[in-house]
Amino acid sequence: MTGQLNLVVLGKQGAGKGTQGQRLCELHGLAHISTGDMLRAAVAAGTPLGREVQSVLDAGLLVSDELVNQLVADRFKEPDTAKGAVLDGFPRTTFQAQALEQLLGEGGIKLCISIEIANDLVIQRLSSRRICQECGTSYKDTDVAAISGTCEVCGGDVVQRSDDKPEAIQKRLETFDRDTLPLLSFYESRGILVKVNGNQLREKVAADIDGLLHGRGLA
Repeated sequence: MTGQLNLVVLGKQGAGKGTQGQRLCELHGLAHISTGDMLRAAVAAGTPLGREVQSVLDAGLLVSDELVNQLVADRFKEPDTAKGAVLDGFPRTTFQAQALEQLLGEGGIKLCISIEIANDLVIQRLSSRRICQECGTSYKDTDVAAISGTCEVCGGDVVQRSDDKPEAIQKRLETFDRDTLPLLSFYESRGILVKVNGNQLREKVAADIDGLLHGRGLA
């Protein structure tokens, strides 16, 4: 799989990983692998796994490494990963990173992009976020759709997710510091870590990422 363009996008919740990851996928023809999306799909389907995941998310915690590793391994078997993928929200721990390295082989990850953002901005962004339960469209709490509770795209219910409430956000930030920060050293030791200032307009963040890819001969 070393010929693929596989990118890891790291960052705290609300840093813009999903936005930047989706843009990179469209730009380079890559699959967007978001473990959060996969887990929320299980919740929406009401499966036993989904109910287990819901209880974990409600507590502001994360599901087990083993379960997420298997989800990602299965995802890489899908045909849309042929050119590579952007991994958004995975890996979260060094154990997951080691499993990913074993799955993709040496050199399988071309670059790890860390979007840096302060905790107070994370809390501000996420606690004001509202999500359509049907199509996943995101709104700010001041948007008409958020106030009315009806999605402008599909007419679904617009709600505040339980893991976007301040107390859950704080727990997630503590978990990030404990489990995910060590990944920076993991990828830095492999010479593929780059950092981007996430406290900018999304267009500037995108331009910075593109410049880093070009600088590495990856785009």
